[in-house]
Amino acid sequence: MKVIFLTDVKGQGKKNEIKEVKDGYAQNFLIKKGLAIKATENNIGKVSKKVNEEALEESLLVKDLTDVAKKLEKEKFEFKVKTGNQDKVFGTVSVKQIKEAINNLGYRVEKQNIKLDHQIDTLGVHEVLIELHKKVKAIIKVKVSKK
Repeated sequence: MKVIFLTDVKGQGKKNEIKEVKDGYAQNFLIKKGLAIKATENNIGKVSKKVNEEALEESLLVKDLTDVAKKLEKEKFEFKVKTGNQDKVFGTVSVKQIKEAINNLGYRVEKQNIKLDHQIDTLGVHEVLIELHKKVKAIIKVKVSKK
């Protein structure tokens, strides 16, 4: 029996994929649990229309986030920190501090969107990756200076 998967089913199929499975498995498990529907012409048409709408929404979202990323890269982020002997920084600039600085400028970013490849614990300018979407990334410059 041909079915259209409504969600990802490990080892069987991905969302919106049409696949041939055994009749009993389809009837007694996939369809019964709402994981798939029978692949009729009507259902295939509905799913393909939904997939096209989702793709359009995604492309609009990516376009908007690309504009946000360009604006974000132009912003300046400066953190003043306490330093000790030989300009050794006390502590680090945290992801939370970066998130708050970005959000204070009117952008919406979550902590998990900020990707640090190293701790920011020295004076100077550091590059920080902001992943707004799996297809949209921005690199901001974070300046750390002493108080």
